[in-house]
Amino acid sequence: MRLTARDIATATGGELHGPDVTVDGASTDSREVVGGQLFVPVVAVRDGHDFVGAALAAGAPAYLTVRAPVGASAVVVADTGGALWDLGVHARAHMCDLVVGITGSVGKTTVKDLLGGGLAAGLRTHANRASYNNELGVPLTLLGAPDGVEAVVVEMGARHPGDIARLRDLVRPSIGVITSVGSAHAAHLGGTEGIALEKGSLIEGLRRDGYAILNDVECGPDVRRRTEANVVTFGSASGDVRGSVTGRDEGLRPTVRIDSPWGTGEIVLSVRGDHQATNAAAAVAAAVCAGVDLELVLAGVASAEGSELRAEFWRTPSGLRVLNDSYNANPASVEAALRNLALVDAPRRVAVLGEMAELGEGSGEAHRRMGELAGVLGIEVVAVDGAPYGGTAVDGQDEALALVEGLAPDSVVLLKASRAVGLDRMAQRLRDGVGVR
Repeated sequence: MRLTARDIATATGGELHGPDVTVDGASTDSREVVGGQLFVPVVAVRDGHDFVGAALAAGAPAYLTVRAPVGASAVVVADTGGALWDLGVHARAHMCDLVVGITGSVGKTTVKDLLGGGLAAGLRTHANRASYNNELGVPLTLLGAPDGVEAVVVEMGARHPGDIARLRDLVRPSIGVITSVGSAHAAHLGGTEGIALEKGSLIEGLRRDGYAILNDVECGPDVRRRTEANVVTFGSASGDVRGSVTGRDEGLRPTVRIDSPWGTGEIVLSVRGDHQATNAAAAVAAAVCAGVDLELVLAGVASAEGSELRAEFWRTPSGLRVLNDSYNANPASVEAALRNLALVDAPRRVAVLGEMAELGEGSGEAHRRMGELAGVLGIEVVAVDGAPYGGTAVDGQDEALALVEGLAPDSVVLLKASRAVGLDRMAQRLRDGVGVR
């Protein structure tokens, strides 16, 4: 969205210093600034104000600041994070009516990617990058929407009670999608009941003429009665829109049959894993409810690429195959990843698993259950840093890397853990052929 520096000052209650330049979008990372973006220095572990100079050098024509301006065009505000939120409010007030909000314990980023493809087949569409789904990422997504956009897709995450309601009130979606209700962040959200309460708050604000797109199995009557919008359900064996796997290629890309009230079709997805059939059904349901023709939607969903670190499948220089699903982990996503791994024809299948964080009281049992599932599926487990899966315990990624480097070519390794474990670093070392240091 294009804004003048004076527009920014007005929206944030700030004070403009310097010329009234125009910006297009915003960034909180000076390393990722694209020429023309507003730089928003966030104060966290590091103070983003220390990187204003780098952002200006990268092409930012203006920046927010709580410090004294250091040149160029600055908008002085009381708090940069709060000012970014205010800019998100301003952006939402000046964009299209069709905004889709997506939340859920698992699958929300992939559904966002698939839905973005389905909508883009018929509408000028903008969706958040990667998992920009929190109090910073959502305003950045709204500000990043180009002028003239016809549909916006916004993923929403939650770690604490009230997060979804606050993001919902900012986004004001006309369509809300709940992908699942699982155990992610149970420690902070009050267990499974608290998670259902939190995720369900997305659909409370929908208008009567809007749509609530709900997982048919996991969003029961207690969730459905929380909205006055039209309810459309999705699933694999049940739901208004159903996605069922009819085959898959060697790269784990499934062929999915979609059955819906609007017709039937079969597509080959670009994303991997049989569990993607349900995600595809959710995306199809939301896109058709948004007004895009089913045939266009199916083609768009089929061509959509997934975000990084989610079910990537590639070979190392030595010939080892790697299923890199290292972005994050909870019991539902680990189960799906293990079942994907079991589908690969390989001399050995090894799952390198790190902790599933923030599960609360049931954490130990959840880890043990995943370890037992791996055994049933014929998968060897390498448990990193004390994660209680059973199997072979290793202390750190160097030890895990040493184990998997000894596997025969054509063996396959899964990398899966919560984000804080950082197994993406091990994935990069494998991909680059960099051994134990």
